Amino acid sequence: MYQNNLAFAQQCDREDPLAHFRKQFLLPTDKDGNELVYLCGNSLGLQPLQTQEYITAELKDWAKHGVEGHTDAKHPWLPYHEFLAESMAKIVGAKPTEVVIMNTLTTNLHLMMVSFYQPTAKKYKIVVESDAFPSDKYAMESQLKFHGHDPKEGLILWKPREGEELCRFEDLQTIMENQGDEIALLMIGSTNYYSGQHFPLKKITELGHKHKCMVGFDLAHGAGNIQPNLHEVSADFAVWCTYKYLNSGPGSLGGCFVHERHADNEKLNRFAGWWGHNKKTRFNMRHEFDPLSGAEGWQLSNPPILSMAAIRSSLDVFEKAGFENIRTKSEKLTGYLEFLLDELNDDNINIITPRNKEERGCQLSIQVKSADKALHTQLTKAGVISDWREPDVIRVAPAPLYNSYEDVFEFVERLKKVL
Repeated sequence: MYQNNLAFAQQCDREDPLAHFRKQFLLPTDKDGNELVYLCGNSLGLQPLQTQEYITAELKDWAKHGVEGHTDAKHPWLPYHEFLAESMAKIVGAKPTEVVIMNTLTTNLHLMMVSFYQPTAKKYKIVVESDAFPSDKYAMESQLKFHGHDPKEGLILWKPREGEELCRFEDLQTIMENQGDEIALLMIGSTNYYSGQHFPLKKITELGHKHKCMVGFDLAHGAGNIQPNLHEVSADFAVWCTYKYLNSGPGSLGGCFVHERHADNEKLNRFAGWWGHNKKTRFNMRHEFDPLSGAEGWQLSNPPILSMAAIRSSLDVFEKAGFENIRTKSEKLTGYLEFLLDELNDDNINIITPRNKEERGCQLSIQVKSADKALHTQLTKAGVISDWREPDVIRVAPAPLYNSYEDVFEFVERLKKVL
């Protein structure tokens, strides 16, 4: 059972088998050098201590080898993306051949829709949750326009019921039963950025496939947070970024998943680039495009090594911690946050994120009734880094690799003072 006191939080930290990983990250401080309570890994993860070393090693190899670093660097640049595949696959529940780190999230979403959104005159609509991240909506609307369809007709929003904050699966079922013969793609954010709701990916995939639709997921708020088990779920594709829970640095590369059943499907459209071409003949330059098998075949250009070095650094930390252990701590840590918020016994505080730990990651979205951004500004001045979303929600995400139980306790104590 949880307890609402600092001594209990500190005891939990002493007993936490992952507590020592906190020292492997650089935590922001105030002007006096005091550590801030950083609970914003859902927007930008913290820098692993070793990341500078990983990037510096590539800079040294560039200085030492020049172009020969593609083959002679300690971690040769030609196959560099392959060094990330196994660790990344464990985090998203896939086979290494099903994942690739490349481009950025929305670019990857467009590339995936080129292949997996193939509308016909009748079956052309796309389903997305109503409060999906705006970039996803923009991408889907532009794809509909590109194919000659009106986004107002073609984009179907899976909405919460009136007076509710969360989407119900049975309402998605109703949408599919009523319009399934007109729907070509279900493109759902696996874990909603605003509410923190984690959707039932396997049930959604089965529902989509039942109606002969392609199914994809945006894991921007899922990768490194929940275990999506993409291979088992049998989604057709997924995309994600790596700068949130995967701690790879601002604006860093994204990732893609393509289920192995599509690995060698030559009937799929794709926008091609030379890094997706057969490695044996890539540098011959005069061959027709011969795509690599698996997710690698969707690559376009040779990868930015310095950005990939930062990703390799973070994935190495994940590998040492073990993602099952991370997820176990995440459930306990967020559960403690939930307990402390409930202990406030404040009618103005409402957690809109699901109470069921299977339906959320580490983020809790805290609705503060009658509040505006001034409250969040006060919280920031109190030494808490969190995230404000209009009209009245503070998003708090205790990331289990570097956040502590004491962080969570301190957040709630400081929140009490500004309410």
